Amino acid sequence: MKKLSVLIVTTFFLFSIGLSQSANAQNFQEGDFALNAGIGVGSVYGWAGGLGMPLGANLEYAITALDAGVIGVGGDFGFVSGSGLTITTFGARGSFYFTELFGMDNPDLDIYGGIGIYYRNWSWSGTSLSGFGGTTAAFHAGARYYFTDNIGGFVELGNNWGWLNLGAAFKF
Repeated sequence: MKKLSVLIVTTFFLFSIGLSQSANAQNFQEGDFALNAGIGVGSVYGWAGGLGMPLGANLEYAITALDAGVIGVGGDFGFVSGSGLTITTFGARGSFYFTELFGMDNPDLDIYGGIGIYYRNWSWSGTSLSGFGGTTAAFHAGARYYFTDNIGGFVELGNNWGWLNLGAAFKF
């Protein structure tokens, strides 16, 4: 719980810094890196019971620009733990950034969706659980809004580490 409180305070601090500066960001472009880090609301493992709030991060690199948008590839990591059960998720993801396709003229907004393949490792008090975990397909749809050139917030729906993920976004 203490880790969650620190994460929430840090996220709000970063947002407040971002709101105090003017935003001149550009949409996700070829050659950009984007890092999302945050919390999950509604664990995809809710049926397991007694788990805490998922924490996770993903990093994407814009590999190519098309007429209708940008393709990004990267990795994803998530973690949730509670009542002796720990679930770690990591894998690869690909996204298509739709902002140009929708004809949106807001350089501070990135809208995207994509798929991924993840490995989920389940352990009970440090012992790996056989028959649980393994590889799974995933989907995501989300948006980033930048308050400055490099700092913003994100919201993402999907089945990677939480049904609804939100937090801080960084572009570099």
